[in-house]
Amino acid sequence: MVANLQVKIDRRVDLAQVADFARRLETVTNELRDQILSPRPRKTPPVFTSAQVADMCGIERSRLNYLLNREGTSLPQGEVRGNRSRIFTLPEARQCVQQISDIEKSPLLVGKPGSAKILVVANFKGGSTKTTTAMNIAQGLSLLGRKCLLIDLDPQSSATELCGLYAEQDVREEHTILPFIYEGNVADLDAVIQTTYWDGLDLIPAHTALFSAEFHLPAMTSRDPGFRFWNVLRNGLDHLRDRYDYIVLDSAPSLSYMTINALMAADAMVMPLVPESLDFMSSVSFWSLFSDMGTTFVERGEQKTFDFISVLLSRVDRGAASAAPVVRSWAQRAYADWMHTIEVPASSVASTIGLALGTVHDLSKGDVDDRALARAKEPLTAYCQWIDEQYTDHWRASK
Repeated sequence: MVANLQVKIDRRVDLAQVADFARRLETVTNELRDQILSPRPRKTPPVFTSAQVADMCGIERSRLNYLLNREGTSLPQGEVRGNRSRIFTLPEARQCVQQISDIEKSPLLVGKPGSAKILVVANFKGGSTKTTTAMNIAQGLSLLGRKCLLIDLDPQSSATELCGLYAEQDVREEHTILPFIYEGNVADLDAVIQTTYWDGLDLIPAHTALFSAEFHLPAMTSRDPGFRFWNVLRNGLDHLRDRYDYIVLDSAPSLSYMTINALMAADAMVMPLVPESLDFMSSVSFWSLFSDMGTTFVERGEQKTFDFISVLLSRVDRGAASAAPVVRSWAQRAYADWMHTIEVPASSVASTIGLALGTVHDLSKGDVDDRALARAKEPLTAYCQWIDEQYTDHWRASK
């Protein structure tokens, strides 16, 4: 009887092999991106029906049709298709909202400098829907007629990819916020703002080189003990407030130097939380570490007040075997008034569009089942409306 011979596999990996693997992996991912996001332009915004535009404006469809047909109207007319139905582009839909809806007008719409509020979306845990939440908030606020800036502070560059850019090919170090971090010149921020495929949404993209800020900021602190590393970003963003209604910061999934800067620059914080036990415990660690850091800042004379902190349950599995009810009860006990009543459900629609590096806001009516799309979008729409309502009094007072 011949014994089975086993060939021993050499599993050792040296750094040169790691480099070779990284090069091969980049080729694979570039091919996948080409499949997902081609042809150029890589992403296109959705279109809107008359009924959708009317709903966005808070009026009946018949009222919208009357306003569109009124003599001398300045409203965009959309494209008439078939049976007198109309299709509106994203810019046209936003114009209708800005002109018709009773949403409080921001200073930008009446020819005054804006007074942007800065929102940071933060969570330690990877897979917490942090980036898609940041993108959905920026898109949702823009659909209320607001002008938004999304700043990607995560070296993984996921928000940049959601905006249709290949971070590795289209973005270089000097296109990110890094030049400002190095030099402190606000003109460097102006130079890196890009328009996106989404009307009303600008972007400062990210790149893997952003990680170098985690060496630069502590080095500056070691050279100058009086250097307030946590205020670098806040000092720069104040310069941009008069150009936007909202500035949304997508932070890295860690309490890094840049995440600390984002938290200290923000007027308000949103923490998406998937109701799973590990995600909940990770969120507890986040607050413990941020509290320790905040205590150090207070000892150095720093003052910080958030307009609100909102914990948003996200990707909520409502199946019979889900752990969500138990973890929801933990979160309610822990976060109390910080925990929002709105929840974003787990959705096959969101998962499917995520494969194409998109969000549910990127879908037009008819792309997927209308009811499934509505279930995915309605909580996000309501949440963006809630955020906006926190600041309408602020804009009303500025008139």
